[in-house]
Amino acid sequence: MVWNYHRLGHALTPADLIFVLGSHDLRVAAHAADLFHRELAPLVVLSGGLGRLTAETWTRSEAEMFAEVLRARGVPDSALWLEDRSTNTGENIRFTRELLAARGVEAQSIIAVQKPYMERRAFATIRKQWPEVTVRLSSPPLEFVEYGSAEIPIEAVIHIIVGDLQRVMEYPRLGFMIPQAVPDNVQLAYEFLVAAGFTSHLLHPSNTGTT
Repeated sequence: MVWNYHRLGHALTPADLIFVLGSHDLRVAAHAADLFHRELAPLVVLSGGLGRLTAETWTRSEAEMFAEVLRARGVPDSALWLEDRSTNTGENIRFTRELLAARGVEAQSIIAVQKPYMERRAFATIRKQWPEVTVRLSSPPLEFVEYGSAEIPIEAVIHIIVGDLQRVMEYPRLGFMIPQAVPDNVQLAYEFLVAAGFTSHLLHPSNTGTT
């Protein structure tokens, strides 16, 4: 239920660029390559330094790791721009905007690419911090039961999606993203999972509430 809430199911239309937010999941990069080959945008911006999860396991930036995947899938270097300083979603947006401005590009429409359970959070953050662009979200077409892997165990995924839901609820009050309605059944699912101990990704692990 929480997984499905995070996903938006946007229908994609051609855009000025594909904005790929870095993470620990290289399947996001592969999906971005697929979107490029569908000719949905002529430019792919890869944004990510080393974040909370990747700093423990990778020695190269998320942008560089993602670029390697896109090159292997036939995306030319001429279509790839890398931003390798950001460590969170807000910085993904800010540093990417700075990169585009420095190169004289003013995007009016973007396709943002993230992990499936990060679609809603990325959308709400972009709408708040990059309001002048039209944004649609996309992610690898994986259902919850398909997502876990040796690198990303499903138990860890549950911890993360619970924490991301807490952020969807709390971050609008901090000015980080636009507010979004959380249906009662999703709120109940969140409370059930927190009570079951899936708290390691919460903003305040010792406080299992949302305030």
